[in-house]
Amino acid sequence: MGIWQKEFTSVFLLFLLVSIVGGLTGLFLPLLLLLILGILIQQVFQITRFERWIRLGGRSQYPKTTGIWEEIYYHVYRIKKNEKRRKKKLSKVIDQFRQSTEALPDAAVVLGANDEIEWANKTALKVLGLKQSDKGQRIPNLIRFPEFIRYLKSGNYQEAVILPSPVNNQMTLAVRVVSYGAGLRLLLAQDVTQLKKMERMRKDFVANVSHELRTPLTVLKGYLETLQDMDDGLSPLLTNSVQQMQAQTDRMQNLVDDLLLLTRLETQQRKTQCIDVPALLTQICKESRDMLDNADRIVLVLDTQVHIVGEELALRSAFSNLLSNALKYSPDNAPVKIRWYQTAESVILSVEDNGEGIAAADIPRVSERFYRIEVRRSKKVPGIGLGLAIVKHALMRHDARLVITSDLGKGSCFSCHFPVAQICTPKANIMPTDPALSLFLNDH
Repeated sequence: MGIWQKEFTSVFLLFLLVSIVGGLTGLFLPLLLLLILGILIQQVFQITRFERWIRLGGRSQYPKTTGIWEEIYYHVYRIKKNEKRRKKKLSKVIDQFRQSTEALPDAAVVLGANDEIEWANKTALKVLGLKQSDKGQRIPNLIRFPEFIRYLKSGNYQEAVILPSPVNNQMTLAVRVVSYGAGLRLLLAQDVTQLKKMERMRKDFVANVSHELRTPLTVLKGYLETLQDMDDGLSPLLTNSVQQMQAQTDRMQNLVDDLLLLTRLETQQRKTQCIDVPALLTQICKESRDMLDNADRIVLVLDTQVHIVGEELALRSAFSNLLSNALKYSPDNAPVKIRWYQTAESVILSVEDNGEGIAAADIPRVSERFYRIEVRRSKKVPGIGLGLAIVKHALMRHDARLVITSDLGKGSCFSCHFPVAQICTPKANIMPTDPALSLFLNDH
């Protein structure tokens, strides 16, 4: 504020001087105009010099001047200097970022708002087949795998997409997109060839072992049934031993069957058809009621009659496992409610029980293979921990998801959410119009 006071004081003194001289000489107006003209010429000169200095970037030392213009030059010069310091610091950060991403074993590509390539590290050039000259090109034009293009367009980047390398079919990549900034995204591609190879080896091992176990188990079951038929009940030790062996053989048989089913769900190609889910649920519930002392425990609610595209064996296994779990982990007189209904986004099957419930820490893990919650129960619950793993893999084959909600001591709800895109219309049965043909079909 002091500099402005000096400027106003200088102008006021000049105006006072002109007034005194003008009053003595009678030339007040000419002298006043001359004063104003002089001030304007000085300001135009200062503005021109300031504009020239700014136009040249303001890099050099600012011109020598006095008054308010000296303050203006000084503040602009300080802003430019601070900006230069920030640019240098930012440039250093960018260099460090590039050096760190260059050292990454994974491919990294920065994508713009329209999927154009902004920057890529050396690994991306190697495993994705990109070139330095591809900067500015849209990545869907360079990586043309349909699954990758669908993944990029979907906007849902929670899971990675698995695809082969464009330059090496023997290399498998897990590609993930991370959104950041204003419309920018970072594409990361990780080499998972060894992981996929180990996964295939594990699947082959489980499938082979399961197949090999079926024959000896069948032989053991046959001999045990023969021993049971021959048992006259005179030896309690023999009777008890045969019963225990029979129970363990049945348990091993169930384990082998579940492992083989999991292997089929993981490896076999999908063979889909339009599934009448209400009819399938009705049949599953009827089969389960026939095995219960209290058939009223199972409550089936069909709020919709929609059919979905899927595999009947996989859906039957998933729904049966959910119902079986709900019955096993609920009191003998507690009802289990099965509901088939539709919302705007999904078609949902929910299985709700009034059992012991699941702790929040266990919910993310209950669908893992062989995972069982260790709690004290009044009765031993049979099982091997593969039921929910089968459910999860069956739903994955139908682009569906499993949602689990539970309260300890109050019960659980397992919901299978199928996308509405899976809804299908069953083909109508075409009846013959020829009376003779109709008579022939009725007779046979």
